[in-house]
Amino acid sequence: MIKFIVRRLIQLIPVLVGISILVFSLMHLIPGDPAIVIAGESAPPQQVENLRERLGLNDPVPVQYFKYMGNLLTGDLGTSIRSNQPVWNEIQARIGITVAIAFYSTILSVFLGLIFGIISAVRHYSVTDVLIMIVALFGLSMPNFWLGLMLMQVFTIELGWLPPSGWGTLEQAIMPILALGTSGAAIIARMTRSSMLEVISQDYIQTARAKGVSERIVIYRHALKNALIPVVTVAGLEFGSLLGGAVITEAVFAINGLGQLILNSIRVRDFPVAQGTILILALMFVLVNLIVDIAYRFLNKRIELN
Repeated sequence: MIKFIVRRLIQLIPVLVGISILVFSLMHLIPGDPAIVIAGESAPPQQVENLRERLGLNDPVPVQYFKYMGNLLTGDLGTSIRSNQPVWNEIQARIGITVAIAFYSTILSVFLGLIFGIISAVRHYSVTDVLIMIVALFGLSMPNFWLGLMLMQVFTIELGWLPPSGWGTLEQAIMPILALGTSGAAIIARMTRSSMLEVISQDYIQTARAKGVSERIVIYRHALKNALIPVVTVAGLEFGSLLGGAVITEAVFAINGLGQLILNSIRVRDFPVAQGTILILALMFVLVNLIVDIAYRFLNKRIELN
């Protein structure tokens, strides 16, 4: 187990280097000059030039990248061009909000997805199964931002039950979590149904039923445990995707998380903050995948981690 974890952590290095190169290149392809954005359109050319020199923007892009990577190896994500604060301080103030939104949305997705997926599998090809799969198809088809706007229209404007924006109270959390968790619940429901149907058809399930084991024990103790392995994979990937999906949802509900930080940083060409934030999100995503791989071993002792 320890060797597997160490090997996977070493494998993360080229992945993160590749991500850093991609993000750094894309940031510098965005039209606009950060120095002009900071100094203002009416700033004298000499002031803009001095600012570009101070920020190191006059260096060739490869030189800027290697300087950035040199600082990154020492744990320094850089300094915000806009606020002149360390990038990690900017991220640290908001990362908890984004992780909380993604975590609770994933919990909702897994909870609803497992319940409806199991019901659909147990009653496969019935009216209930068809209705659940139709609802799941709608859940997959709805963009998060559109669902968020519809929830806001109903629960804020029409009914006046929930606040339209913000984060920190239960009332403020309901709509963002619903908006993010719905598509994940639909994916997990479909995956659970497919996996359960495959397991239920196995010989050992039929043997357990022939021995008179109750249907509840057959489903929840024997079938579900083995069917959970692909579901865990989907849940892990869903959490990682929700970290990125929170960018749009945070914008819709005016939540001051990493999503808003990335959008604001791109808007004012604050390259260090945007790069550092995306890199942290990528690191969290690959670490979640590592945790999922380890979880396989606990779900099924026969799985070897190579």
